[in-house]
Parts: sequence; C-alpha cells; structure tokens
Amino acid sequence: MSAPTTTRVRAHTRRAAVRRRTERLARFALFAECLLTGVWITLAALPLVTLVPAFAAGCAHLRRQTGGRRGGLREFAGDLREAARTGLLVSPLTGAALALLALDWRIARSGQLPGGRLLAAVSVLGALALAVAALRTAAAWRPGARWAPLLRGAVRRTATDPVGSLLLVGGFAAVALTAWQLPPLALPALGALAAAAVVTDRRR
Repeated sequence: MSAPTTTRVRAHTRRAAVRRRTERLARFALFAECLLTGVWITLAALPLVTLVPAFAAGCAHLRRQTGGRRGGLREFAGDLREAARTGLLVSPLTGAALALLALDWRIARSGQLPGGRLLAAVSVLGALALAVAALRTAAAWRPGARWAPLLRGAVRRTATDPVGSLLLVGGFAAVALTAWQLPPLALPALGALAAAAVVTDRRR
C-alpha cells in the first residue's frame, strides 16, 4: 500500500474513532439529561395536582434536547406554569378515575361479587390504559394546546398503537420495580419514563 493511501486510511480511521466517541458522549449526555428531568418532574409533581403538567413540561424539555435546541430549568419552569395554568384539573380527574378503578379492584378481590376475577382483571387493564393515556397526553402537549383534544387523541392512540402502549406499560413497570428495590432511584427513573413517552409520541 502506498504512503498516501496509508495516510488516508489512518485519517479515516481517526475520524471514525472520533465520531464514535462523540456519539457515545452524546448518548451519555442525553441519559444524564433524562435522569435530571426525572428529578425536576418529581419536585414539580409534589402537590400531586401538577403531576400531569409536570410530565408535560418534562417531555417538552426532552423534546428540546433531542431536537438540538437549548433549554434548562428556566424553560422547564415556564412550560410547567403554562401546562398547569391550562390543565390543572387533568391530574385530579385522572387520580379520581384511578381511585375508582382501585376501589373496583378491591371489591372484586373481596370475593363477594360473582365474576370477581374478571372484574379485577378489567380494573387493572383499565388503570393501565388510563395511565398510558395520561402519559401520552402529557407527551403530546405543546404550549397553547388545549387538553381535551389532546386527551381524546391520546385515548385513541392508546387503543390503536398497542406497541407504543406496551412500551409505556414497560416503563411504568420499570419505575415501580426501581421504587421497590432502590427508592431514591425512582426519582430519576421518571425521566426515563418521560423519554419513553416522547419516543412513543414521535411514532405518530
């Protein structure tokens, strides 16, 4: 092999190695951003009535990061204020529906109703579907959007996109398992769940 050819091969190899290192650093930076976003979501959701708006703000932040746009805590706080201002009732209504399904599940498990096992299974599936729809709604939110159309679209996609819905159910399971085994890590794990919601939303 001639000297110029050898030089070009070496230069190409070095460029490829630099590109691989850059890609690895970018992936690690995005992973770290997801963990930080999970902490932000947890702190913003402490009042509980801001749970869904907090997820919406977290998803908006991760969308900016993956889209190459700059944004930090100030932008997250701005999105949180906007999402909470227009959708403050979303979290209480979702929580009330989940509480009703949990009550149905407990009654079905008591053995006092005929067909209790079937009712318990329906209650669990209903709770999962509702949680997935709420997360899809948060991922689809944009500043200025109305929550009612977003929720209707999320319910429709929950039924018509089973692969994406299963991805989010797996995310819920991962967060629950993390909270059970290592409770402090459940906070940043919420950021990974928000990232999964963003990816699922982009499947549209």
